[in-house]
Amino acid sequence: MGNSWKNRITDLLECDYPIILGPMRLITLGSMAACISNAGGFGVIGASGLSREKLVEEIKLARSLTDKPVGVNIPVYRSNAQDAVEVSIDMGIKTLYTSAGDPAKFIDKIKSAGLKVIHKVSNLSMARKAQAAGVDAVVAMGFEAGGHIGREGITTFCLIPVLAQSLKIPVIASGGIGDGNGLLAALALGAEGVEIGTRFVATNECPVPPFFKESLCAAELNSTVVLGKEAMPIRVLKNKIVEQAAGIGEAKTDQVMVQQGNADALYVGEGGNKHTAVMPCGQVAGLISNVSTVSDVLSEMINGTKSALDRINRMTSGGKL
Repeated sequence: MGNSWKNRITDLLECDYPIILGPMRLITLGSMAACISNAGGFGVIGASGLSREKLVEEIKLARSLTDKPVGVNIPVYRSNAQDAVEVSIDMGIKTLYTSAGDPAKFIDKIKSAGLKVIHKVSNLSMARKAQAAGVDAVVAMGFEAGGHIGREGITTFCLIPVLAQSLKIPVIASGGIGDGNGLLAALALGAEGVEIGTRFVATNECPVPPFFKESLCAAELNSTVVLGKEAMPIRVLKNKIVEQAAGIGEAKTDQVMVQQGNADALYVGEGGNKHTAVMPCGQVAGLISNVSTVSDVLSEMINGTKSALDRINRMTSGGKL
């Protein structure tokens, strides 16, 4: 892939490229995180839904597969958040990735242990609060992203430049990015890194059932839907179970989502088939048509960014595209 890049995010995470694995419950575990870090990005283990013992096991697995740093994602509202913070500190994790709640809840404990914190936000107010709380960077998640998203409906293209101009800490773009063109666009808007979730699902190494990868590759730009808009919004691929939930009215959908722990009862990580599993997925699925290796995805993204930049440079210097 050539020389590594250098900016505040690569310095913070100690990785070659500012490309971060988007955490997904019961999917981005130790093996997946190690694959991303070995390829030059930054792997993240999703702690959501893991017991204390299971998280220790996944961190150990990642360490056995890579000597590069990996992070741990901790949704603040989850009942296991305190345990996950303690395990991460005890296991020598250097960077925590917090989301779905106020990072101030654990910031003193995390910072006093010498760890870095990246917090996920979906609007300017949340970003300013996170910066004031002392986080080291924010992930700015646009409405087109997969999985749990913000309620505001703000797209990545509009969110990134506002946050980049308003904050002193670096911004990582999330939502709608799946290739080199998207990475370059995010950097041009002021982001210093990108979080990639959906594109990494369509890789050989991602531990999801084949039907999920096949459904993702067959998806179009309008193949996703947001469930639980008032409770805990989650963007997923449309299928029979999702269409049933979406068809019972928004209030009832939210009730069902809450009762099931935000769709955990049907979550793809716990089984089902292409009709009955809830598959978190971003609109960027419409750009994805093949399953490849993690290394190839990273290589294509880096090389694609350089090609797009060369194309723009030729245009702006008066050459032909």
